[in-house]
Amino acid sequence: MAATTISDILKGASSLDLTPYEDLYRYFHAHPELSLQEKATSEKIASHLSQWNKYDIQTNIGGYGLVGVLKNGPGKTILLRADMDALPVKEITGLPYASTVTMSDADGNEKPVMHACGHDMHITCLLAAAEILAKNTDTWSGTLIVLFQPNEERGGGAQAMVDDGLYDKVPVPDYCFGQHVMRLRAGSINLRAGTIMAAADSMKVTVFGRGGHGSLPHQTVDPALLAAHIVVRLQGIVSREIDPSDLGVVTVGSLAVGQTENVISDRAEIGLDFRTVKLETREKIISSIRRIVEAECVASGSPKPPVFVPTRRFPPTDNDVSATGALREAFQGHFEDFDPDTPRSNVSEDFSTLGLCRGIPCGFWFLGGIDQDLWDRVYGEGEGEGQGQGSGEEIAGNHSALFAPVIQPTMRSGVDALCLAALTFLKK
Repeated sequence: MAATTISDILKGASSLDLTPYEDLYRYFHAHPELSLQEKATSEKIASHLSQWNKYDIQTNIGGYGLVGVLKNGPGKTILLRADMDALPVKEITGLPYASTVTMSDADGNEKPVMHACGHDMHITCLLAAAEILAKNTDTWSGTLIVLFQPNEERGGGAQAMVDDGLYDKVPVPDYCFGQHVMRLRAGSINLRAGTIMAAADSMKVTVFGRGGHGSLPHQTVDPALLAAHIVVRLQGIVSREIDPSDLGVVTVGSLAVGQTENVISDRAEIGLDFRTVKLETREKIISSIRRIVEAECVASGSPKPPVFVPTRRFPPTDNDVSATGALREAFQGHFEDFDPDTPRSNVSEDFSTLGLCRGIPCGFWFLGGIDQDLWDRVYGEGEGEGQGQGSGEEIAGNHSALFAPVIQPTMRSGVDALCLAALTFLKK
C-alpha cells in the first residue's frame, strides 16, 4: 500500500463547505479598517474562532492583534499568520460588496477605506484553515498558533506584537508560515527558497529655507529649488552607486512645499521609499541619501540642517531553505498550478519579524487571485506574466482601487496551502 501523503490527509479532512467563508470574505471586504484601527475586524475574528471551543484566544496584543492556540498533544509548534488592516483607497471595483467605508486616519483626515491588498482574503483563509485543523485533530499532533496581525501596511504590526510579549503569551513556534494574495493567476501557489520579498524603508526628509515674497527671491532661500536639486541627485544613487547585479530602488513618493503661488515657503518635505535585499546595500543607500541632502542644503545656504525621520521599515522576507524544501514537496503533490521558484518581488512585508526576533525559520508564499479567464486572455493560457500574446486588457494589482481577487479558486488554494504547511510539520 502506498504511503499516505500530506495531500491525502488534507483531501480527507478538507470536506469543509467554504460557502459560509465566501460570505465572511464579502463581509470583511465591505467592512475594512485602517491600520491601528482594526477593532471590529479583530472582534469578528475572535468571535468566529471561539465557536469551536478549541482555541485559547488572546486579544489586544500589540494593538488589535490576536492569537488562537490549539494544543493537541506532543510535537512541533507551528504559527500561521494573516494580516488584517486595509488601505486609504476609494474602491471603484463595482462589486456588490464593495466598501463604502470612510475613517479618520492618524492625522485626523477622513479617508475612504478599502481592502486593496487582499488582507480580507488572508483573514478568511486562515479562519477556514483553523476550522479544518480544529475538526481534524486525529490527523496531527503538536501545537497550532493562528495569529491575526494588525498594522502590516505601516510596517509596525508584527514588531508591536513581539514587543507586547507575544512569545510570553504563546509557545515559541518551531516555524512561522504566511501567504499573500497577489496579481497572479487565481488558485496558483508560488514559492521560492531564500529572499522572496525585498526589504523596504521609508523616511520623511525636511529641508529648510528662508521664506519670503515670490517677487523677491534674492531675499530668500527657496526650499522648492533646494528640494528639486535633491530629487534629481537622488536618482543617481541606484544608477551610479549600487552594483547593477544587486537590488536597489529609490523612489521619491511625495514632495510638499508651500501653500500658494506668490509665497516662497520656509521648508519642504520629501517622502522617500527605498528597497533592498542586502543589509550593506541598505546602509549604502541611507548613507548616500544623507550625503546628498546635506550637501545640497549647504550648497543652497539652508539656514538649518535637514531633519531625517524614518517612517516605516520592513525587513526582507527570507524563506528558510529547509522549510521551503518541505513545503515545496507538499505543495507540488497537491496543487496543479504551483511554481516552486517564483521570481522575487520588490514589494515588502513585516511577516518575517515574527521569526527574526527569535531566530525562527519562516516560510512565505504568494497566492494567485486574478480571474483565470482574464489572466489567460491577457497572458495566454498556461503562460506567466510577460509571456503570451495578450489581449491588451489591464489587470489591477495590489493597492489599486480596482484590485478584486476572484473568490474561488483563490480561497480554496489559500486554505489548502495553510493546512498543508501545518500538516507538513504536525503530521502524526
